[in-house]
Amino acid sequence: MPTSRSYGDACGIARALDVVGERWALLVVRELLLGPQRFSDLRRALAGASSNLLSDRLRELDGRGVIRRRKLPPPAGSWVYELTDWGRELEPVVLALGGWGLRVPLPPAPTLSATSVLLYLRGAAHPDPEAPPTTYRVQLDDRVWTLRAAEGQVQVEPGEPTSAEVDFRTDPATLNALLADPTMLDAAVSDGSLVVTGDPSALPRLLQAITAPTSAAG
Repeated sequence: MPTSRSYGDACGIARALDVVGERWALLVVRELLLGPQRFSDLRRALAGASSNLLSDRLRELDGRGVIRRRKLPPPAGSWVYELTDWGRELEPVVLALGGWGLRVPLPPAPTLSATSVLLYLRGAAHPDPEAPPTTYRVQLDDRVWTLRAAEGQVQVEPGEPTSAEVDFRTDPATLNALLADPTMLDAAVSDGSLVVTGDPSALPRLLQAITAPTSAAG
């Protein structure tokens, strides 16, 4: 059931935690930072949360004005959840928390969502600003993302690109390992955990642009 518990504390930190401090709430926010997602997408990304618990968190966050539910226009017609403008203001908070958490030991059998890895990649990659703009079609498990590297920055959004110079398919754990150690690229292609088509120099160029600590946030 949804919770209405409060710390009853006037401090802004306590009042913020009244809104997003429940278990899974900030991870829902994390998953929506790159764009709208369907309930099934969120359920798959947050596999440790039951359907009922996830529904409760979504209902609470919606009721508090952090997220909203919206129906996509035809031909999709599906319902998605997305951050409101106020909810999007949590992005620097969530990313800073992820950076702080990198020093916490990993759990025994960690999961890693596609959004988590892509958020890390977006923040850690600093492409050569003089390099030509490059669009990547990225398939992680069964979801497709568009990644654009241009003017020294990387942008990521869900969905198919109109066109792409390179297409690569893998899983979040493999991509995370490649971000940590780009020298594993050839081995990942050889064992089939990574499939790449298109410009052969584009993916190595992206991996070599990683300059932040070597682990995904999230």
